[in-house]
Amino acid sequence: MEKIEKKENQIIFKGEIEESLANAIRRYLNRIPVLAIDEVEIIKNGSALYDEVVAHRIGLIPLKMDKMVTEKSKGKLKLASKKEGFVNSGELKGNVDVVYENIPITFLDKDQEIELVANAEAGKGIEHVKFSPGIMFYRNVTKTKIDKNLLEELKKVCPDCNFEEKGDKIIITDDKAKEVADLIEGIANKADKKAEVEIEKNLIITLESFGQMDAKDMFTKSVDALKKDLAEVSKKIK
Repeated sequence: MEKIEKKENQIIFKGEIEESLANAIRRYLNRIPVLAIDEVEIIKNGSALYDEVVAHRIGLIPLKMDKMVTEKSKGKLKLASKKEGFVNSGELKGNVDVVYENIPITFLDKDQEIELVANAEAGKGIEHVKFSPGIMFYRNVTKTKIDKNLLEELKKVCPDCNFEEKGDKIIITDDKAKEVADLIEGIANKADKKAEVEIEKNLIITLESFGQMDAKDMFTKSVDALKKDLAEVSKKIK
């Protein structure tokens, strides 16, 4: 595996991995235990939003998790507000914290108030999207061979690309964070030239976390969950 780029809540890396395995890991992201608000008791709600809408919005607010979260983990948060204006996620207080404090929940006009209790528990994305830790997507590394006369044009639109000269052709390997293969083909088509694209086995894999856990941890936990199920299948076959 080769790391290409790492940002907050995102990691991009390259690896020689079969698409079927990458897809299995992607699907198993939704089998990682994730803490989320599952039940909301509305005590007072003077806002314009129905109780059900407020509960739905609160349920999708990501919660901070430690590495010891299991399927039995629980939490409790409370919210009480009378101030005029937006009521944001940061006003939820309890034994767990929200990831993002500025997610709008509802809006209160003068003399309106809201009070509620939210119960959090661990679940999996296969049960509901609120338990999903993030997303994963991938693509193949490509090598594109294009007419050498288009080199200057390519450098204008793709200054970070690696160019390799081979005879009267230029070879561009698309193994960066940003995909440029389609852009290169578009330049060739515009000039009435042909771009020869070769697809390699290596994959560029991108993981984006919703904030509950680090993107790298999300990947390793997904692999662990897949291994566990495969071990169970192996036992039953024997």
